[in-house]
Amino acid sequence: MNERWVKVKDVNIFVRMTGQEEGGHTVVFEAGYGNDSKAWDGVWENVSDHAQVILYDRAGLGRSDPTRSERTSLHMVEELREVLHELSITRPLILVGHSFGGVNIRLFASMYPDEVAGLILVDSTPVDYRERFLPGMSDGFKNRYAQQFTLEGNYDEFQESLDQCKSAEKKPLQIPVIVLCAGKKDHYSEEAQSLWNDMQQELSLLSTMGEYRVIEDSAHYIQRDQPDVVISAIKELIKK
Repeated sequence: MNERWVKVKDVNIFVRMTGQEEGGHTVVFEAGYGNDSKAWDGVWENVSDHAQVILYDRAGLGRSDPTRSERTSLHMVEELREVLHELSITRPLILVGHSFGGVNIRLFASMYPDEVAGLILVDSTPVDYRERFLPGMSDGFKNRYAQQFTLEGNYDEFQESLDQCKSAEKKPLQIPVIVLCAGKKDHYSEEAQSLWNDMQQELSLLSTMGEYRVIEDSAHYIQRDQPDVVISAIKELIKK
């Protein structure tokens, strides 16, 4: 494992690299809101025999420097792209994003489709989450959800990120997209879980080659509860 810091504007971004150094694909892992790259520790080692692997901590998280720049998906995508440029990564990218990280990789693929070979959305946040899903939840759930946005960007920036992603997706992607849906979400009623599953299934329509899979016994962190499912999906895209 090669560890280093990459200078992006005024911020040092912590990066870990491993796996095949020549040929093939580069798999980039994008963690959920407030999570650093350790969120993928049960997954990346099993992928590194098949591709180059890049894990990184977004600005202000893990071992990366804090930043005063906006913390919206657009800024995060540009920071990641600059990191990849500084690392001289030119191979096709397979982007793996969990939760809010799924919003980031969707935006990346919409903005730079020629650079992305495939997406894996791991219980990713839908762009219409606040308008369509939250209204059906309890006031306590809504309050807890809003109050979590203290680690990187506030609640308004989160909503701006969803809007940025929605605006960028003008036509279906032409790459494989695998949607992994947590089938056993914490604190969800049967009705809420059913709506969540429907919204996750709709994410597969982002691409003409989209696939949807419910991971029945997994909560939100599928990469922890069922890491083999995520590993298998990545290997499947590498073969494709």
